[in-house]
Order: sequence, then structure tokens, then C-alpha cells
Amino acid sequence: MHIEADGASHWVREAGAAARAASDALARLSGAARDAGLLAAAGEIRARREAILAANALDIAAFDAGSGSAAFRDRLLLTPVRVEAMAQGLEEIASLPDPLTRTLAEWTRPNGLRIARIAQPLGVIGMIYESRPNVGADAAGICLKSGNAVILRGGSDSLHSARAIHDAFSAGLRAAGLPETCVQIPPNTDRAFVAAMLAASGLIDLIIPRGGRSLVERVQREARVPVLAHAEGLCHLYIHAAADPAMARAVLANAKLRRTGVCGATETLLIDAAIAPALLPQLIGDLRTLGCEFRADARARAIVSDLPPATDADFHTEWLAPVLSVAVVDGPDAALSHIAHFGSSHTEAIITEDAAVAEDFLRRSSSAVTLWNASTQFCDGGEFGFGAEIGIATGRVHARGPVGVEQLTSFRYVVRGTGQVRP
Repeated sequence: MHIEADGASHWVREAGAAARAASDALARLSGAARDAGLLAAAGEIRARREAILAANALDIAAFDAGSGSAAFRDRLLLTPVRVEAMAQGLEEIASLPDPLTRTLAEWTRPNGLRIARIAQPLGVIGMIYESRPNVGADAAGICLKSGNAVILRGGSDSLHSARAIHDAFSAGLRAAGLPETCVQIPPNTDRAFVAAMLAASGLIDLIIPRGGRSLVERVQREARVPVLAHAEGLCHLYIHAAADPAMARAVLANAKLRRTGVCGATETLLIDAAIAPALLPQLIGDLRTLGCEFRADARARAIVSDLPPATDADFHTEWLAPVLSVAVVDGPDAALSHIAHFGSSHTEAIITEDAAVAEDFLRRSSSAVTLWNASTQFCDGGEFGFGAEIGIATGRVHARGPVGVEQLTSFRYVVRGTGQVRP
């Protein structure tokens, strides 16, 4: 696509128009045709694995020349296993039922009119994301399956990786006879493309930001397009007085340290005062052995005296690193109160053998995802059976939690009559 002097705005206008035409075409295609595109894209990602890894090596080399965090580097890094996971994710998306053949509800009115609510695509999605290059493949796959076109603007840190992945996806679309313009990326990472996308009312139907607080806040502040945003992953793990100690130790280690840079990683441990004197030293010892650091309230430091003190700012921090905030609480009510004050409505978990307490906690938690006796890192589209995700939505409108193919559809009404006229 030719870029004229007005640069980003011109490109977004052209890309948006092309994406609108592509989304209209996708909506008319059969589910089998869209699945063929997904499977072909998966094959191209496998075939081009070495090229994708070589492109990622350029991004990693540029990152290493700076001074970024280890967690950020891990999000940026691609490995053969992660490239294969991208391909498998597309295949899993293809195996899902077609979200566009769903009749969501139907009924007949007293006058004989038969009304049906039918699923349909949203249209054109604008995805603005940072660092994790696999997000591009996941988003493209979910949008294709749900009949949406997507414009993907990745971060400058992942430019080479994003281009290589997009080249593979485009090759798959060509092989399947689908319009390549259903998945587009800007020609460079100039921030002007972000501004142009945020202003593209009428061209882009929904903006999805996936990144840190500053990105999400900018999108919410400047967008003239509806936004499906997620807040920070200030996830909490509450260990109740009736928790199984061995389970609590295993789940906490996984929830905090499996991958510290993902938004589902636990950032705050809440432990019941009734069991804290016996269990907290073991939990701290486990995580210290694995390289974790801590910030603890006064009650926790009264039990483990060498823990660094925590401030309110620490409990508001998404660490994305091997650092854990720790607080001792007096039961589920206090745990839920702490979460309501410091949390971001992302993901919470309770560890307990008391089913009544657990069900009450699940009912009263208002976060997008709440788990019982499981790691917060299960907040993931793949783990939910969605194949992948386009993000974790924490707002209260439209989608919440992992956003998969069904969450990228809306609906329309089809009404069948026999000649009725309105009195």
C-alpha cells in the first residue's frame, strides 16, 4: 500500500477501508473457509520457524543493548517451543465451533412474528500491543475465526518478529484464497499510527490495547473508537484457614513464579491470620529458594522478621517480576476488602478445603476471573479452551476475562413474518 506525505493518517484510512471490505467478505464465507485460512497460516508459521526466530533474534539483540527488565525480555523472546505454540493455537482456534452460525435466542410473538437473535462479527478490530510478538498471531487467528478484520500495531521492540509472523500469516491467507487485507500491520512503529488508529471512528469498530498502564490509559483517554481494555494484572492469592498446606505451597509457587511477566501472575499473597504463624515461614522459604523477593505488612513481618516492609504503593504495584507483596488478613471478608481496595478486577484465587467458604468467595468476588484451588496463571485463553486470546478484559461492559472468538461477536435480529402490519 502506497504511503503519501500525510503518512500514518493516510495509511490508516486506506487500511481501514480495505479491512472493512475484507471483514464484509469474511462474514459471508463459510466457517470451513475461515478454518482453512487458519490451518494454512499455522502451516506457514511452522515452515517459516527459522525465519521467525532469526527476526526475533534481531529484536532480542536490540533489547539486550538497552537496559530492560528480565520479565520484559521473556515476553519478547521467541523459542522453537513458543513458535510451535503459536501454530498449535491457530489449529485449536480452527477446531472450535463456528461462532457465526449461532442462533443466540429465538421466540414467536403473539402476532406470529418469529424473531431470532443471530451472532455476527464486530467488523474491524484495531489491536495495539507491546512486546509479546505471539500476540499478533493470536489476535489474527481469533479475528479471522470470528469473521473480523484486524489492524495490528505492535511495539517497536518486536518489529522484526511481528513482520515475520505477519508474513507467515499472509502467506496462509493467500494459500487459502482469503483476502490478505483481513490482517494488516503498519509499515513501521511510528507512534503516529497509534494516534491515527485511535481517531479512526467509522473505520475501526473496536480498539483493544494490550500492554502496560501507560498504553491502556492513553488509549482510553484519546480514543474516538470504542475500547475493550484490560487493567493491570494485580492478581491476589488468598490462603484461607482451611487450606491444605501442601496445595497452598505448590499453587503459590506456580502462581507467582511460573512466568512472572504475564498478567495472570499473582502479585499479592493474602494469608489467613489463623494459619499464618505456621504456614507463612514455609511459603516464604519456598519462594526465596526460587529467587523471589518480598514486601510485607507489619503482621507478616511479625512472623517472618526479615521481610522488607510494604507500603500502600507496593500493594498497588503489578510487579511483573519475582517480587511478592504479602499481607495477613482476618478471614475472607478482610481478604475481599483488601482486593477491592488494591486490586484491578483481573484475577483472584482462594485456596481452601471448605467448599462453603469457597463458593461464597467465588460469588462475592467481582473480578473478571476467580479461581478455587488453582493457580491464577490459568487466566489464559488457551487454558480456557479458546485456543488463544486477544487479551484479558477487566471492564464491566461486553466481554470480561480472556477474550476469544465468541467475545468478538455481537448480534443482529432476523424477523420472519406472514404479512403482519402494525396497528
